[in-house]
Amino acid sequence: MKEYTVAIVGATGAVGRELLSILEERDFPVKEIRLLSSERSAGTTLRFRGASHVVEKATVESFKGVEVAFFSAGASVSKALAPEAVRAGALVIDNTSAFRMDPEVPLVVPEVNAEDIKSHHGIIANPNCSTIIMVVPLKPIDDRAGIKRIVVSTYQAASGAGARAMQALMDESRACIMGEAVDPKVLPYASAPKHYQIAFNLIPQVDVFSDMYYTKEEWKMVRETQKILHRQDIRVTATTVRVPVFRCHSESVNLELEKPLTRQEAMEILSHAPGVSLMDSPEDMVYPMPYYLSGKDDVYVGRIREDNTLPSGLNLWVVGDQLRKGAALNAIQIGEKAIEWGII
Repeated sequence: MKEYTVAIVGATGAVGRELLSILEERDFPVKEIRLLSSERSAGTTLRFRGASHVVEKATVESFKGVEVAFFSAGASVSKALAPEAVRAGALVIDNTSAFRMDPEVPLVVPEVNAEDIKSHHGIIANPNCSTIIMVVPLKPIDDRAGIKRIVVSTYQAASGAGARAMQALMDESRACIMGEAVDPKVLPYASAPKHYQIAFNLIPQVDVFSDMYYTKEEWKMVRETQKILHRQDIRVTATTVRVPVFRCHSESVNLELEKPLTRQEAMEILSHAPGVSLMDSPEDMVYPMPYYLSGKDDVYVGRIREDNTLPSGLNLWVVGDQLRKGAALNAIQIGEKAIEWGII
C-alpha cells in the first residue's frame, strides 16, 4: 500500500492529539508525519508510533511534499493556510467552520454522504461535532421514512470547547468540592464579555448569539444537516447546551416523519446502520450515557419511542464521543475513503 506524508495543523490541541492517536490506532498509511501549530505551541514534543516528534510553527512553507493535511487550529488559520496546502498538492480535510457552508466544498460524514468526497477541489470539510453525531443515525431513518422536521436539544461536553474547557471543568469541580472560590474564564466561549462556571452547572449558550437569538452552534446544526443530507426542505430547530461532562455529546432528537415508524421498525433500521450501535433496553435500564462511551467510535442510540403527539413521530437519545466521531475519527475516515477511491 502506498504511504503518505501527512500534516496535522493544530497538533497540540485536543482534536489534534486525538487525530495523532487515531492515525496510529487505525494504522493510517503514514510515511512521514508533520506536526504543526501556532508559534506559541511550537517546540512541544508529541509521540507517534514510538518516536518523538517536535511540533513546528505552521507556515506556508510547511506543506511542501504534504499529501494529506488535517486542519484543526481554528477557522482563521484554515482560511489562511488551507489554500496554500492545496496549492502545494495536499488534500485538506478541515475540521473548522471555515469552509463548511462553501458550496464548492463538500461537507462529509462518510456513513451518510461519502460520494460527495469525489466533488472536492482540494478541500473537504468536516462537519460540526453535534451535527455529525446526529446525522449518522438519522440518514437511514430519512431513507426509509422521510424526515420532515427535526427538534434537537444537545447536552455538549466540555471537550467541544477544547482542552482549556476540559481543564476548567476539572479545576472548577475541585474548587467547588473544596469550598474554594471559582473564577471562570473559558465558557461559554473564551472571548465572551463574561464567563460562567461549568462545574455543577449547565450553560444554555454554545458559541455566540446570531439570527433570531439562536447561537451559531444552533444554526450550524440547521444548515449543515440540510447540506449533508441534500435536503434543504428538512426543517431543523436546535437548542445547544454545555454540560459538566468531559467527553461525549448527548442529544435528544424528536423527528416528524413522512411515513410512520414503530419503535421496532426504527430499531431494525438502526441495527443495520453503519457507525451506529443500539443501546436500548428500557426494562434493563440500558441506554447510552456519556460516562461509559468516552473513547468509543460509534454513535450510540437508545430511548427509541414513538412520539405520542404525532401520527408519524419518533424520539431518539443519541450519544457520541465528540473528539472521536464528532471530530478526529470522522476526518480520518474521510481520508481513508479518499485513499480507497484513489483520490489521493
